[in-house]
Amino acid sequence: MTRKRVSAVSSFDPLLVREALWRAVKKLNPYEQKDNLVMLLVEIGSIITTFICILSLLGFGSESGLFVGLITFWLWITVLFSNFAEALSEGRGKARASSLRQSKGTVMAYKVTEPKFDAPGSSISSDELMPGDLVRIQAGETIPADGEVVIGAALVNESTVTGESAPVIRQSGGDRSAVTGGTLVTANEIIIRATSKPGESVLDQMIAMVEGAKRRRTPNEIALNILLISLTLLFLLVVITLQPVSAFSASMTGTGSPLSITVLVALFVCLAPTTIAALLPAIGIAGMDKLFRRNVIPLSGRAIESAGDVTVLLLDKTGTITYGDRQAVEFIPVDGINQKDLIIAAAFASSADETPEGRSIITLAGNLLPEGLPDATGTRFIPFSAHTRTSGAELGDNLWLKGASDAISQHVEQNGGIIPDDISLKVTRIASSGGTPLVVCRNNQVLGVIHLKDVLKTGIRERFVDLRRIGIQTIMITGDNALTAAAIAAEAGVDDYLASAKPDDKLRLIRKYQDEGAMVAMTGDGTNDAPALAQADVAVAMNNGTQAAREAANIIDLDSDPTKLLDIVQIGKEILMTRGALTTFSIANDIAKYFAIIPAALAGIYPSLAALNIMHLSSPESAILSAVTFNAIIIPLLIPLAIRGVRYRSIPASKLFTSNLVIYGFGGVLVPFVGIKLLDLIITGVMQ
Repeated sequence: MTRKRVSAVSSFDPLLVREALWRAVKKLNPYEQKDNLVMLLVEIGSIITTFICILSLLGFGSESGLFVGLITFWLWITVLFSNFAEALSEGRGKARASSLRQSKGTVMAYKVTEPKFDAPGSSISSDELMPGDLVRIQAGETIPADGEVVIGAALVNESTVTGESAPVIRQSGGDRSAVTGGTLVTANEIIIRATSKPGESVLDQMIAMVEGAKRRRTPNEIALNILLISLTLLFLLVVITLQPVSAFSASMTGTGSPLSITVLVALFVCLAPTTIAALLPAIGIAGMDKLFRRNVIPLSGRAIESAGDVTVLLLDKTGTITYGDRQAVEFIPVDGINQKDLIIAAAFASSADETPEGRSIITLAGNLLPEGLPDATGTRFIPFSAHTRTSGAELGDNLWLKGASDAISQHVEQNGGIIPDDISLKVTRIASSGGTPLVVCRNNQVLGVIHLKDVLKTGIRERFVDLRRIGIQTIMITGDNALTAAAIAAEAGVDDYLASAKPDDKLRLIRKYQDEGAMVAMTGDGTNDAPALAQADVAVAMNNGTQAAREAANIIDLDSDPTKLLDIVQIGKEILMTRGALTTFSIANDIAKYFAIIPAALAGIYPSLAALNIMHLSSPESAILSAVTFNAIIIPLLIPLAIRGVRYRSIPASKLFTSNLVIYGFGGVLVPFVGIKLLDLIITGVMQ
């Protein structure tokens, strides 16, 4: 199947970078910084040193105008780089949101009074539609709102939402009745019942979610923010206290001078966890962008983080593991009958059968008959009847029927025919393999059996292997009997299955695993999946499913690929790992900066602190300036890592922890030692 995807935009595309730089300047508005206390305090410090610099240049104050000016410059650069990191990660989302908004637009809808194609109605704007309104949509028209198909079936082009170029079938009843506002009906007509209010459709949710400003913070991110705020307030208190302490110490010892406001601001900026505070919004927004590029809409930040810890995955069989429509895979003639005769009879019996099963029989028959299908002109179609449990066609003296084994046997015996000895064996073999047997007869003669089966979605077995490799147990849930369920479970390669499952059974199974401490994910597409989706820790609804399933879920997969959870799990783990890695680097980074700025700031008052100057920095002014400069330039150097993320590797947690501690912990200490020393040499060389 051909995929049509929106081409990915490079994070460092020149246009994207220019727009991000402009947004970074606009974000200097202190109100824009209110959600990031660390950077808000850095900006306040920048404003304070700016005034001190102006006063120094005008001849007021005792501090060097050049020194204060350089400190001020790098403080503003720190804030700008922080804003740039967030703006750059928002850029791709905003571009996609703009594209989606253009595709959505406002369309006219034909609202009808009752669910009939010939019912009277009137044209209204899609912005006026309310939940419960009935809308008739014909070929070539855009679906005006999210809804459920109540009458008819149609081909719908969902490329604006999913990127899928091939149209899909949406029909009343079953688990393929949900439609998305902004998609296009390409064939036939349908009547839908609107389920979303204006501005609350799936497309509207996508637009809101991809815009970074509207991204809801995850619990882990909130917890980390609380930690950063606590550390920042602690260091702020320390710095504020240092001024009177340094003044008192200087007066008592007669050495050195009280710490200036500029040095105190520089000290605070280097002590506070500015690196991770600057990159934290970018990490979260970039993680969201990764999900959107995989056509996944997260409706809950908690669900994304929970996905990183999922150990059990429950999957509804129909429409999730299988395509949902039984497909003809084989024609099996009884002894003494030529397979070609069976194929022709099956084709006649299905010539006007518009069900998915009937169409699959015609497709398979056409593939097996090189000379083509027989001319069925003039045949009278006999629709399926619950009474006879058969369907077929009649032409002249010939009557072709297909149906359940006992129903066809009854028809043949009533008309004087004989039931072949081997038909029962063939029917049993198909049923025991998980398939559905349809027996075919011509008049009073049984010709053979059509093997219908639930067809597995392409690549499903390989994806289950991938899920097993990262420690996720897969369990198939189906309403089929145990024999059929066992056959499909074995073919799909799931770890376990629950047969003859009712909604209550699914709920009990999820609660059982949750009581055992497992993090449970559930994927589904039907109304009967909704209670289980609501109970699961991570609930992934298929976009082609019912509205009830989508409302119960906290993640919607636009591609309706059940194993997309593998991508969701990996992205959830990558977000957590990236956040942890950069937090480790930031804290380790600060440790190194302490050895630069603390001796420089306090050695004049407490000469013994000069022993901490293990980098042998040239002068207090050079040391402070080098630390502040390094503190600023490390942010843009880490932006690619924050946006790309730390790649998840399927290795034991202890080994992963050790690896990250070595790389980002040791690296976080080593890099600033080297960087600050190099900057000190450069600054000293320029100043001389």
